[in-house]
Amino acid sequence: MKIGANRIAFLFFLLFARSLSPAPDLFAQADPFYRGKTIRIVVGLPAGDLYDLWARVIGTHMAKHIPGNPDIIVQNMTGAATIITANHVYNVGKPDGLTLGMVIPSIYFDQLLGRKEVQFDYGKFTWIGSPVKGDQQMFMRSDSPYKNIEDIRKASVPPRCGSTGTGSPSYYVPKLMGETLGTKFSIVTGYQGGQSIDLAVERGEVHCRAATVEVFFAREPYHTWRRTGFVRNIIQTGRKRDRKLPDTPTIYELMDQYKTPEESRRLAMVVLAGDNLGRPLLATPGIPAERVKILRAGFAKTMTDPEFLADVKKRKYDLDPTSGEELEALAKEVVSQPAAVVERMRKLLEK
Repeated sequence: MKIGANRIAFLFFLLFARSLSPAPDLFAQADPFYRGKTIRIVVGLPAGDLYDLWARVIGTHMAKHIPGNPDIIVQNMTGAATIITANHVYNVGKPDGLTLGMVIPSIYFDQLLGRKEVQFDYGKFTWIGSPVKGDQQMFMRSDSPYKNIEDIRKASVPPRCGSTGTGSPSYYVPKLMGETLGTKFSIVTGYQGGQSIDLAVERGEVHCRAATVEVFFAREPYHTWRRTGFVRNIIQTGRKRDRKLPDTPTIYELMDQYKTPEESRRLAMVVLAGDNLGRPLLATPGIPAERVKILRAGFAKTMTDPEFLADVKKRKYDLDPTSGEELEALAKEVVSQPAAVVERMRKLLEK
């Protein structure tokens, strides 16, 4: 059977046109949800705080790993040791994947203790990922009379430590030290963020602050403080000594030294479990599963992006990412504590 020239030309046209058509899965991506949208990361601490800096560097690189290349902006919403931000993301943010948040992970304490300020269920957030884990340390002004833990245990006037609130390590680390090591601190609360506490340390309003090991090596004024010997590190909360603090004892070493009772050791394990949540990026509950998958994948790709890695290296940040799936499991675990443990925490954290 002969086929006319026009018919052959038409068949070639169809084959050519089909070769230019996108595959079905690519076609579905032609107009993704995030195209033309803006993702907002609400940070519960002031601009310049390491939580804020992490949110900005992640936002800068993460947009290109989300189909549609949305804009990503950072908004600071301070107060109540990031509980205000957590409440906002949980209740005001729509379940569309456009409102993310970065909060102090230990605010689950406030939920366990039933504080009225808490208007969220920690285990029901949508968890995206964390760039780093967060063992704590405490530094003390070097010109203070408190040179080590024994000096603090014996002090007739306890040192003053600055804090943002009860869900912050700046509060629970000194309280836990009292429970496990017999130290006493006077904790001054109400600071808006870590930088405010640092200023208070410089002015002599307070002697000490507990914060992550990471932040102590990440920014000013700590670079200057370490160089000039303005502060000394008193304790760290990791299971083993951080390589950057080889001469600073861990709380576990000190609990062995002071023969801390087993029930207090168990309390320490529960309280410090939040350190594994690091600097979590979370979102409103109820986001469609496909969008959660996109956000988690975008975060994971960012953590291995060469430009992101170069940026992190330049800033001298630690990087030890945790996936959203892992954070979700941890978050559900930490808020599922027996009543006896919650009561011990209540006594530990009561003002």
